[in-house]
Amino acid sequence: MAPEAMAGQGGDAVPGPTLDRLLSVMGAGALELCVAPRGLGVVAEGVTVLDPLDRGPARGQVLLAVGVDPRSAAAVDAVREAAGSGAVAVVFGQGGSGPLPEALRAAAEDGGTALLLRTAWCGWTELVGALRAGLVLSGSPADPAVSAVPPGDLNGLADAVAVLVGGAVTIEDLESRVLAYSSTKEEVDELRRLTILGRRVPEWRVSAMREAGFFRALWGSGDVIHRPAHGDNPERLVVAVRAGGEVLGSIWVAAAGGDLPPHASDTLRSAARVAATHLLHHRSHRSHARLAEDAARALLDGRGSAAVLTERTGIPARGHCAVLAVRSGASGRAEEAAKLCALLAVRCGAYDVTPVVLPVDRGALVLLGALHQDVRRAGEQVARTGAALVRQVADTFGPDARIGLGTVVGTLADLPGSRRSADLALRALLSPGEHRTVAFASEVAETIALNQMLDTLTGTGTGTETGTAPAPDTPVARLLAYDAGHGGGTMVRTLRAYLDHFGHVPDTARALGVHANSLRHRIGRLTEVSGLDLGSPDARLLAQLQLRLLEREGGQD
Repeated sequence: MAPEAMAGQGGDAVPGPTLDRLLSVMGAGALELCVAPRGLGVVAEGVTVLDPLDRGPARGQVLLAVGVDPRSAAAVDAVREAAGSGAVAVVFGQGGSGPLPEALRAAAEDGGTALLLRTAWCGWTELVGALRAGLVLSGSPADPAVSAVPPGDLNGLADAVAVLVGGAVTIEDLESRVLAYSSTKEEVDELRRLTILGRRVPEWRVSAMREAGFFRALWGSGDVIHRPAHGDNPERLVVAVRAGGEVLGSIWVAAAGGDLPPHASDTLRSAARVAATHLLHHRSHRSHARLAEDAARALLDGRGSAAVLTERTGIPARGHCAVLAVRSGASGRAEEAAKLCALLAVRCGAYDVTPVVLPVDRGALVLLGALHQDVRRAGEQVARTGAALVRQVADTFGPDARIGLGTVVGTLADLPGSRRSADLALRALLSPGEHRTVAFASEVAETIALNQMLDTLTGTGTGTETGTAPAPDTPVARLLAYDAGHGGGTMVRTLRAYLDHFGHVPDTARALGVHANSLRHRIGRLTEVSGLDLGSPDARLLAQLQLRLLEREGGQD
């Protein structure tokens, strides 16, 4: 095993970061927690790449199982050996889709070793760097006023540093873009004004500093760099923000209304250590809410852990819960998705349920926890919540809003089943001719069964495509050809309405807006053109199925 990083070493020894702190600092965009048998408070002392040819001690290490398929027998062996050597966690790549094998989970539970998955969009190289940075952030604490700023609040950090150093502060990334700046009542110099207005250092200034080798000196230095006043530009201090050897950005302080105090450099050094946490938060765009969201998504996808979700959200692992599948009817743009999730989260809070809202394609999933202990009352809660939410979503996004209600289950671990039933119910509500806006799967069971039958006929359930055009020389195919030649689609619409109304002429005539005698003439004509035997149950069933397939593909109005 080859150690890639160890905990930070400073003048004052402090405990290494816990697994929870690592996940919080890095954000859940890099790691997905599946099993944590000893909780998230275990201390991680370093990160190590698993080397089958060098299985040395790994006490306190986070092991990266590079190249090991988590669904293989080798993965189970790796977890057992990691537990035996004292590792706190093992990280695998995704290795395909679907839930992890129970044998792998059992090995982690038995050995007391946390089990994590590397997300698909984070490579191993990026992961090593992020873990190294997280470990180093266990260094010495800074000034309490700086340390007290909530993680990720870059503007709060800039204001806190500005108060301590008595100057105007900007926090910038590696491309000299402004991530945050302090508010100040003092007169600011023109360069700072242009930098803040443009949200980045002016290009001419960046080019000049680059040509002078300033950035090379800044990124290579471990200390504060002093830039004396020059012309209209006041005195400035700048320090690189780094963690585990990785440079994350910089903090600039400009004198405002007077000289900078003698202790400004020491304060800036201390602030740079704390700023690393904030910049990592900014880079990963993750907060506690997003960590809870990722834990819920992993569980609903069959990969996650109920215990982790409980720890992240406070929702009890045992107790009635359910999933709602929401479709807003909007276009699905990012801003609309964010608006939908915010609406659902706020509104759920008024209905005595504990929600976790997850954005999905063209909608959202809502996990409802801590429902009533009586299953019937819990079902009523879900129904009331869904009915209220669909009205509010429709008021905001339009009348096409629909919500599928998942079955009430007894534990968080059973939620994937509730999610499947919610998805099925939502799909049924979106079917042609369905006017309800909210329903349980049991209330639209016939439509669900029909959808499953149509999936089988079209091959969508098996991953094959057979097409939805009616087989040639069938009555519906002949009607389609006739309508294509004569225009208007009259014959197909007439047959669909006639079958939908069980052959009842008055109801069919009203639906089509024609006189009953005209309908009878049209029915006679379509049977003549198509050869359809309306007296045959098999012929009627085949025609109905073919028409449904056409509706699904939007082939007919």
